[in-house]
Amino acid sequence: MFFLQRDMDHSYYISKVHGPLDAASKVLWVNIEQMSKGKINGVLSNTHRQTTSVHLSFEFPFYGHVVREITVTTGGFIYMGDIVHRMLTATQYIAPLMANFNPSVSMNSTVVYSDNGTALVVQWDHIHLQDEFDLGSFTFQAALHSDGRIIFAYKQIPVDISEISTLNHPVKVGLSDAFVVLHKIQQIPNVRRRTIYEYHRVDLPKSKISSSTAVEMLPLPTCHQFSSCETCLHSQIGFNCVWCHRLQRY
Repeated sequence: MFFLQRDMDHSYYISKVHGPLDAASKVLWVNIEQMSKGKINGVLSNTHRQTTSVHLSFEFPFYGHVVREITVTTGGFIYMGDIVHRMLTATQYIAPLMANFNPSVSMNSTVVYSDNGTALVVQWDHIHLQDEFDLGSFTFQAALHSDGRIIFAYKQIPVDISEISTLNHPVKVGLSDAFVVLHKIQQIPNVRRRTIYEYHRVDLPKSKISSSTAVEMLPLPTCHQFSSCETCLHSQIGFNCVWCHRLQRY
């Protein structure tokens, strides 16, 4: 398969898709076995629809705001929110390939991650789909870099992603972020209702994802980076930033 690389502007990120014949696809794949402190997570590697929290050794800017704690899942994605709830697939995710994966159906399946101080690499290795085992095993990675870059790399994708069933689990490739608002409940003192509002998502074209491909997600400047009124007002980043003198922030 061959296709031209195209840069796509998603407001917060620019994506670059590299095909199987592109040299960058091989370069972007990380040999996680050669990284120090690589860890096969026994819980994720032997269960279905499970998560584990991972503390980053570095500050990772996601949509411009700093994240130090992430949640790795068996479902081919990383949850980026602070509040873990029952609908993790809805928003606030980094998804190289979100689907109904179940590592426990094969002894060869593992979920492994490694943090080298400037990047975290998560690899879903030889994992199968819960309801479609016969489609074969999938091996792919997500790499989170301290400069905000996000890399998706695909070693083995046995089928067209559009063929994966969405009946019991969404299938997504991309990013999403949201913010949480706490609402007071007048009838119940000291109880707050949380509402999650998704404000942006990046849906990458599934047709471009196959074995030996890779995607680079390069962060664009956001309001979060400004620490003074002058830099905020003189910015040309495509957002309507406003500086608050009382809070001394955008």
